Amino acid sequence: MADRMTTDCPPESEVANGTPSSGSDPVRNAPVVPQERAHARLVGIARLAACSPPAETRRKSPERPEYFVLPVRSILNRCDSNRVPFEWTINPYRGCEFACKYCYARYTHEYMELDGGEFEKKIYVKKDAAALLAHDVSRKYSYASEKSDGERPEHIAIGTATDPYQPAEREYGVTRACLEELAKREGMSISIITKSNQIVRDIDVLKKIAARSSLQIDVTVTTLRPRLARLLEPRAPQPKLRLAAVKELREAGLQVGVSASPLLPGITDGGGELEAVAAAAKEAGAQWFFSGVLFLMPSSAKQFLPFVREKFPRLARQYEQWYSKNGYAPEEYRRKASERVGRIRRKYGFESRPWVPVNQKLTCSQMALSWDAAAAPPIGSAPLLAAR
Repeated sequence: MADRMTTDCPPESEVANGTPSSGSDPVRNAPVVPQERAHARLVGIARLAACSPPAETRRKSPERPEYFVLPVRSILNRCDSNRVPFEWTINPYRGCEFACKYCYARYTHEYMELDGGEFEKKIYVKKDAAALLAHDVSRKYSYASEKSDGERPEHIAIGTATDPYQPAEREYGVTRACLEELAKREGMSISIITKSNQIVRDIDVLKKIAARSSLQIDVTVTTLRPRLARLLEPRAPQPKLRLAAVKELREAGLQVGVSASPLLPGITDGGGELEAVAAAAKEAGAQWFFSGVLFLMPSSAKQFLPFVREKFPRLARQYEQWYSKNGYAPEEYRRKASERVGRIRRKYGFESRPWVPVNQKLTCSQMALSWDAAAAPPIGSAPLLAAR
């Protein structure tokens, strides 16, 4: 299977200069008539997903997702986008039970001819991950990346389109299996991003990787408000648990930073809120801090905009204006958000992004704009929630 068909890196926006793409793909650009989908000839990853058998699970809760075993042919997927600082991705699962309302990765289910709304309901466990990774690294990986003119190894990002430590990891252990394989290598460049404190389970193998390669860990904390976090990220661990994981990982000698992405206009960007996340990250020992404004792909907008209309009705019109035809917030808003993050970094002495030297020689081959101020929750107040 070609890498491009299974790639989990963020694709280019399907909207350019406010004009929707004219592509004819029936899944991503228009509603699919159920009867047509049922009789469509499935190919590639969609065919594999359709044939995937159920995965055994010990979970008994009726609210659990469906699990399937996905017989992929590769687990190290090439990312050719110049917008991201990595060449390869590893996503041990397809789908994510955390069900974050804003998640951009819902589009990956559409590649399997599934609706993006099923992203947290149908989880695909990648089969034989460790063996596949050993083969892929030997065959594909380069210790002299083109982006660095050969000065640094290519970078592998784990968790770009799924959370590698979602609840499924407790049962299936795909992430750990991949880490154990990477721990056998040296001179690599690797990063992991997660919202889960479950990552501390793997401190032993993470330390082995860090002793031989460059390892960077990002823990995502978008808000410190528990109720808001539960609303936005329904099944992810609470913020205090994630910050406790940052502390434990740092005490183990690992390189760790905090991501406050995405920054949600009118929801998590209130005065002092992003600063509070940064202060908590610093107290936990985080070495770097970053945050980017919400980006909505069409598959994500289809889920997120109705959510905003229901839970944040006074923000709905503005979100529709900003995001219905373009995946990005206005440039002026993004510029001010970037300047704010810069001030936060300077205040707390954060690095902007990590750079961890490879440990072994490479012996291997502002709400200003047009936002209605009344729509933004006051500092220190509860979020604008509908009755629950």
